[in-house]
Amino acid sequence: MAADTALLDLVTPTQGDLTGTWGNVVNNGITEYVDIAIAGTTTFNGDGAVTLVNTIGNASATNITSTSAQYAVVRVTGTLTTPKIITFGSAGAAPYSKIYLVDNAATGDIVTFKAYGQTGVSVAVGEKCFVYYNGTDIVKAASSTVDGVSTISFGSTGLTPNTATSGAVSVAGTLAVANGGTGLTAGTSGGVLAYTASGTLASSAALTANNVVVGGGAGVAPSSTNLLAISAAVTTGNYIKAIGYADTVTALGNTGAAINLDVTSGGVFTATLDQSSTITLRYPVATGASSFTLILTNGAGGPFTVAWAGGSFKFPGGAASLSRTTTASAIDVWFFFTPDGGTTYYGSIPMKNLTA
Repeated sequence: MAADTALLDLVTPTQGDLTGTWGNVVNNGITEYVDIAIAGTTTFNGDGAVTLVNTIGNASATNITSTSAQYAVVRVTGTLTTPKIITFGSAGAAPYSKIYLVDNAATGDIVTFKAYGQTGVSVAVGEKCFVYYNGTDIVKAASSTVDGVSTISFGSTGLTPNTATSGAVSVAGTLAVANGGTGLTAGTSGGVLAYTASGTLASSAALTANNVVVGGGAGVAPSSTNLLAISAAVTTGNYIKAIGYADTVTALGNTGAAINLDVTSGGVFTATLDQSSTITLRYPVATGASSFTLILTNGAGGPFTVAWAGGSFKFPGGAASLSRTTTASAIDVWFFFTPDGGTTYYGSIPMKNLTA
């Protein structure tokens, strides 16, 4: 007696059997089933659950129906008002290793394709996918619908991706300033970027070599100036050449019994000695040299004394202090210089007894 294979239930004729019927059995039980297993499509229209189980041919007929599980392609058409459930296998016919191409050509709802007793996969309207039985359930192997990210958008950044559906995605446009871009597609060689009055970035004109950059104020692009520039080499190297500059004048007011003078807060200081006072020098440049001028006016009620603190002080002739004017309202102009970051100060009074 002819048996059948474990998966597709193809007839396997036994030697010596099927006398006179061998051709019918082979055609109905093998040839026709191989045909649908490779290229056959079964179509289901509209709602209604479907169960696919193997059928077996014999000498009399193929016994193939629309629900024969051996088909290669399962197609759904018509209008679905609810998910269409297609089950592979049944309680009496367990599913087996099999590949299907599932085509949801219907409208309205999904197709659920699953193994008996399992949850299966969803096939969206318009989707075509290959599925297979993995020993437990039906799973997708490939789909005409892209899984994961299918579109890309750059919002209001000013950038626009192309519409490529495969391969590399190119991006065009200009990144907006609000998103970290410059808003520019080109700039001026040798220029710098600055915000305009409207809040956009623009390139300044080319800056002159070896000059310094100065701000132009709100809404005005920076420019360069030769008021402070790198000069040509003297003997070796370059140096900074100041065409003109202005010192910061810091008014200290009345000294009181003690007052602090912060060296780096200005180049010129003014103070009124309203009593004997100790003036402490603070915050010179950390390394290198710094200097300042102090215009000291005598207040009424003197004479008063001045003492210095904040470093080691050296005066002309090795004097411990300098002879200064003590007349009320008289002015002395002091000059201090430190070459070592405030460790030692060298002082003098280049102008004395000036009238207020």
